[in-house]
Amino acid sequence: MSHMAREAAEAPEAVARFLDRNGSALAEIGARLRLRPPPVIITSARGSSDHAAGYFKYLAEILLGIPCCSMGASVVSVYGAKLKAKDALCLTVSQSGKSPDIVALQEGARKAGAFTVAVVNVEDSPAARAADICLPLHAGPELSVAATKSFIVSLAAGAAIVAHWLERKDLLAGLGALPEVLRQAARIDWPAAVALAKGAESLYVVGRGPSLPIASETALKLKETCAIHAEAYSIAEVMHGPLELLGAGFPLLAYSPEDPSRASSREAMAKIRATGASVLVVEEGGLPYARSTNPLLDPIAMVQTAYRFVEATAQALGRDPDRPRLLKKVTETL
Repeated sequence: MSHMAREAAEAPEAVARFLDRNGSALAEIGARLRLRPPPVIITSARGSSDHAAGYFKYLAEILLGIPCCSMGASVVSVYGAKLKAKDALCLTVSQSGKSPDIVALQEGARKAGAFTVAVVNVEDSPAARAADICLPLHAGPELSVAATKSFIVSLAAGAAIVAHWLERKDLLAGLGALPEVLRQAARIDWPAAVALAKGAESLYVVGRGPSLPIASETALKLKETCAIHAEAYSIAEVMHGPLELLGAGFPLLAYSPEDPSRASSREAMAKIRATGASVLVVEEGGLPYARSTNPLLDPIAMVQTAYRFVEATAQALGRDPDRPRLLKKVTETL
């Protein structure tokens, strides 16, 4: 078994551990945000962590109505911008917590008066130490270059922040049940998706709303571990240009959970299928996924299964999913 497969399978226990050990800190964050609601939210992250921040963005904007953006860290670390972020929430998401650009953006936001929260896997890291509150992921070491369990816990962390902020009992209950849902997801395979991907030179991965960051993460992992040119788009955004590349046999993987985007996604998928593209959809009646008690949490279960699919595709292509040719585990950028 590869490290990637083993570590992805550890995600259910890692999520349970995160929720158990961070209960007090999450309650403190929720109370602080209710007392002084931020006018805007900014996130500081790169790579997979930025996809986790993107999932948090959708939950925050859908449930709170507060604008949330992923800021380019270089505006502070390279260009020296002085932020205007008084009373904003700055959420840093990072596995290592030490990339200089991510740390610089968090510090710039803190100096500007933002409330800073760091979600990191290395508790004794620069980002963790400098934040107002740190939420350690407690995911444990990851030996594979491809992040899996740390990403899944980061998704759960974002959902937990919003749930505690709003004191949403349904979302809190869904998070409590999430480890078991993830265990179910870790037993699901998508052989049809492996067959689709392993013969692809290029493919699209699409989603909408909270499932779009899962599409982005899936595409990134296909690049990292399988060297497949995979691009992620919103299902709606495909209609604004990328549709032109579709044609007979073009492979496309879609995430379509049972949420309010379902009807419009089905309509768009019908147009995509009409191009002759080879389409697989993670949905009821399509590629199976483990359902949670809240559809906003379903994307977390979807990516648990997606990691199995990506790892199996890498193996089918004769590639080592743990050791990409040009990548390393910790990437530090300025």
